[in-house]
Amino acid sequence: MKRTVIIDALKSTDFNSQINVKGWVRTRRGNKNVAFIALNDGSTIKNIQIVADLDKFSEESLKPITTGACLSVTGRLVESMGKGQTVEIQAEEIEIYGTADPETYPLQKKGHTLEYLRDIAHLRPRTNTFGAVFRIRHNMAMAIHTYFHEHGYFYFHTPLITASDCEGAGQMFQVTTKNLYNLKKDENGKIDYSDDFFGKQTSLTVSGQLEGELAAMALGKIYTFGPTFRAENSNTPRHLAEFWMIEPEVAFIQADELMDLEEDFLKYCVNWALEHCIDDLQFLNDMFDKTLIERLRSVVNTEFVRLPYTKGIEILEEAVRSGKQFEFPVYWGCDLASEHERYLVEEHFRKPVIMTDYPKEIKAFYMKLNADGKTVQGTDVLFPAIGEIIGGSVREENYDKLVAEIERRNIPMKDMWWYLDTRRFGAAPHAGFGLGFERLMLFVTGMQNIRDVIPFPRTPKTAEF
Repeated sequence: MKRTVIIDALKSTDFNSQINVKGWVRTRRGNKNVAFIALNDGSTIKNIQIVADLDKFSEESLKPITTGACLSVTGRLVESMGKGQTVEIQAEEIEIYGTADPETYPLQKKGHTLEYLRDIAHLRPRTNTFGAVFRIRHNMAMAIHTYFHEHGYFYFHTPLITASDCEGAGQMFQVTTKNLYNLKKDENGKIDYSDDFFGKQTSLTVSGQLEGELAAMALGKIYTFGPTFRAENSNTPRHLAEFWMIEPEVAFIQADELMDLEEDFLKYCVNWALEHCIDDLQFLNDMFDKTLIERLRSVVNTEFVRLPYTKGIEILEEAVRSGKQFEFPVYWGCDLASEHERYLVEEHFRKPVIMTDYPKEIKAFYMKLNADGKTVQGTDVLFPAIGEIIGGSVREENYDKLVAEIERRNIPMKDMWWYLDTRRFGAAPHAGFGLGFERLMLFVTGMQNIRDVIPFPRTPKTAEF
């Protein structure tokens, strides 16, 4: 008999029909006459109840059916008398695909901490929490691709192995086939990469932006969506060494149009979650964050504030004068900490903020300089509970200005002649942003640690699974 996935079985009204479901046992309980088995196949957070009458099944045959076991159940779909469910299955045949020893199976029916579940990341998708998180993660990826496709963007694949450092920070994972026990060096004692696979020093990318800009100069509107890597020794709830980035790049738009795009895109994604993931969101709302759904709806239904950096600093300084205490000092020219961003969003404006016109010294080399010579056209989106969720800017399209900034910062550009060529041949005004996918996931799920919104987190000293 063809299998019915549980999400469809739970919606069915074809009562008394024969049905087959397969899945993993969440719980089993019962009495001398009947056993109740909660079965889940990952298609929904909801379980389907299997009712096994003990006059049809021997106690010995049901003994291996413990939490974690995998079953195929054939039976009759009936209306349920139990609370919280509309249908259940009266079992006629149960096949056990795989058992799970109660002595050693780590996911018994009890509360587990998120920290403990990180240690068994290979099994945690079977929990209600992580089933919900990873179904939402899929939906957010679908929302992103759908939004850009419907708005005429082209999905552009940028390289994961690169010889350039987009951010100029130098925190990159090196890629090499060289024998690390016998490194060839030149007369100055520097490593000679001529015999390496690519013939030069290469690393894992920190961003697809620079290559994305090249594509926008030909295709008009593109976006990237792929893994990026930072060798940053940060053990915080907000940092990963491997994460996913969404980076649209658009020709012929200005700062105000970029901010329109950022706001519209984020609202679309959050609204998609509310429309397509409400069961999972309700579970996370009830279990972890009682204000989650309310916060998601507030983002969709409000207009984002557009706030120049200088005005933002004035608001923060006034807060300090009024007695507000921050861990990090506030002054014009400081790189805002998450606590500063969250104060503006959660306490002062009580809505998302797009901050603009940052001091050039705290922003990347490629951002377009304003007429004041001190600030650049950055457009960062700040969200409640998160802080910065998007970092964007108008890009500097003037060749001489861009080269001058690169030289002023001593950024090694010997391998980036191709990037400068876009400013030499048919330069065009353009802009774009980067959204860390896991930051979006933190906001949409209400989870507190970024390690809990990606299946297998990569952090310092952690590369299990």
